[in-house]
Amino acid sequence: WLILGLYILSGFGMAGIGMSIMHDAIHGSYSKYKWFNNLMSNTINLIGSNKDMWRLQHNVLHHSFTNVEDHDDDINAPFFLCFSPHVQKNKLHRYQHWYAWIFYGLMTISWVSFKDFVNLQRFRKMGLIVNRKSYQKYLFNILLWEVIFFTLVLVLPLLFSSVSAWTIVLSFLAMLFITGLSISIVFQTAHVMPNAEFPLPNEEGKMENERMTHQLLTTCNFSQKGDFLFWSLGGLTNQIERHLFPNISHVHYKKIAPIVKQTAEEFGLPYHTSGSFVSAVTKHFKMLKVLGSMEVSHS
Repeated sequence: WLILGLYILSGFGMAGIGMSIMHDAIHGSYSKYKWFNNLMSNTINLIGSNKDMWRLQHNVLHHSFTNVEDHDDDINAPFFLCFSPHVQKNKLHRYQHWYAWIFYGLMTISWVSFKDFVNLQRFRKMGLIVNRKSYQKYLFNILLWEVIFFTLVLVLPLLFSSVSAWTIVLSFLAMLFITGLSISIVFQTAHVMPNAEFPLPNEEGKMENERMTHQLLTTCNFSQKGDFLFWSLGGLTNQIERHLFPNISHVHYKKIAPIVKQTAEEFGLPYHTSGSFVSAVTKHFKMLKVLGSMEVSHS
């Protein structure tokens, strides 16, 4: 039980590293020094993913095309999940508000096993990786850090721990489940919400609104008075500020949030926020139910 408890604690620690250190570093906002941001970006490699694949998936696709179907990787889900009103529905989606949480937990398991390899091939086909040398470099780095991660977190405990192998393996999987569930809930409550919009490009393939307006329409905050949550989640209670100003460190978000809200109101733009974390999760639960039962929208 002690081993299991420590692995679960490490799961929250992995999520904390991802949200409080890696996230800022890859956005270039952890430090004013580029070399230090690059160094701290490697923390995602130590928790089983890859900084180059995250940068392409998150910085390039998610931040450029927030909530845009077929462009934003955060809402491009497998067939059993539906995160957009524009997705073709199936019978499973009616129940996704109950089972989605299990797959949120499994997300990190897919990350550390195969997702980066799948994304590498996909990003190459999309033209985000333009030459063979870059592709080979990315592939080598993914393989190298996968070996390092599994050696540190699974192989060494199996070799040197006095407890049974199945205890270590189950504890390892529990750690990854806690990490995936924690990160997924925080990011999903920022965008897959009742008051968030899911815009589509026009006939010319262009978005109707400019970048900042688009981010205000598609992004939501929660728990604006929660100092502990703000600290523990790396400022991701203020996703609106993150999406508007990704190059600003999250430690400043609480100071600039009132200015952002006031300016949005002056221009007749929304500033979506939920009163608490529990309220945000509840709204996300309801949104999953709505998305799973509604007809496909193409407008």
